[in-house]
Amino acid sequence: MTEQRQRVNEQDKIKRRSNFEAVESNFTPEQMKKEASRCLHCKNPRCVQGCPVNIQIPEFIQALKDDDLEKAGEIIRQTSMLPSVCGRVCPQERQCEGNCILGIKGEAIAIGALERYIGDNTRAKKSEIKPSGKKVAIVGSGCAGITAAADLRKAGHEVVVFEALHKLGGVLRYGIPPFRLPRTFLDREISNLKEMGVEFHTNVIVGKSITLKQLKDDGFDAIFISSGAGFPKMMNIPGENLNGVYSANEFLTRVNLMGAACSGDCATPLRVGKKAAIIGGGNVAMDAARTAVRVGFEEVSILYRRTEKELPARLEEIRHAKEEGVQFKLLRAPVEIFEKDGYVADMKFEVMELGEPDSSGRRRPVGTGEFVIEDVDTVIVALGTNPNPIIQSSAQADGLKLETDKKGYIVVDSETRETSIPCVFAGGDVAPVGESNAINAMGAGKKAAKAINDLLRN
Repeated sequence: MTEQRQRVNEQDKIKRRSNFEAVESNFTPEQMKKEASRCLHCKNPRCVQGCPVNIQIPEFIQALKDDDLEKAGEIIRQTSMLPSVCGRVCPQERQCEGNCILGIKGEAIAIGALERYIGDNTRAKKSEIKPSGKKVAIVGSGCAGITAAADLRKAGHEVVVFEALHKLGGVLRYGIPPFRLPRTFLDREISNLKEMGVEFHTNVIVGKSITLKQLKDDGFDAIFISSGAGFPKMMNIPGENLNGVYSANEFLTRVNLMGAACSGDCATPLRVGKKAAIIGGGNVAMDAARTAVRVGFEEVSILYRRTEKELPARLEEIRHAKEEGVQFKLLRAPVEIFEKDGYVADMKFEVMELGEPDSSGRRRPVGTGEFVIEDVDTVIVALGTNPNPIIQSSAQADGLKLETDKKGYIVVDSETRETSIPCVFAGGDVAPVGESNAINAMGAGKKAAKAINDLLRN
């Protein structure tokens, strides 16, 4: 192959520190054509095997080569109704692109960028839907819920989505910043579902506003729970209840959903200090750090207990964070947060070193007995989340036995995603399989939709 992988243009790294506009632009039509021309069209397309929703990648790339952009859009939307989203936030380097044969000796096809181009430049086509007479409730409007809703609606079922927040999109809306996922494209993807006839209700907390039992009593033939995992994991160290300590979930929700980064009054204001410490090393930590830069913190640092090699975040996100001035202070484990007048003043860390690999395959961090004090006034904890137990608790109160594991995740059949309650299914972060990300949640949504459709058809 003589043609090199095409690169999207990026917003200037200095200018983007002060705005929430998209960092990456789209391919130009010329770049799209050049990149599509690199595809080898393998007889055994490993890229498709690496995609949790099995998008027919060689087929949509061939349509691009044939100058048939609309056909490329139709091919993608046969399996995914979120091409503009997935093209931006999926970990392609570990999935479709990570399996590309060209990546063995060179650079993989830029599948994510091609998908984004198609998603941004085409719209879902309307098709006739024959009513089945069946009704399905979807709990949550994130990746898994939207995907299941689309597939079930295509099958002719009446689909009603219940969202706890006042805007749709789940973690795509409140968790992922607009500089990574512009809201224009998220809104457009959701509007496609509305045009298909999917019904949405916001400000409805299933388990409180309405229960699973009430949904069943209201005539829903099946229920799919995709309520996510909104309970943050904290550090359990002295001082983490001080003013100035946020979970990444709260911090990002305040900014992304509640407008705390905007000038003027907002419902959930944000106290912007000078020095922010982000605890963690995943994509959420990178999102929190890059958001902290944009809202005005003078110094932002990622503190992680392993080395850069073990950072779980995407390489692209790490690179962008560094370009935007985020400092990386590695081999640091939080010990204590100190206060001044009720607010964060400093933070104590133990210096770590790497020992033998643990169950994740990464080398285990081991304390050295040496400690350092970091001068910070804000701490943002990005150590993951657990599911909110409200649905499980309300089901139990109603006499429904919804089985969960010791961490509170809903237990499901690995193939059908059915729970211990007949006709109730679950997927996404509330019943995770593998890495927690958009495309895996979509894969769970598709599995559940197929199983629900089979159940209702039979």
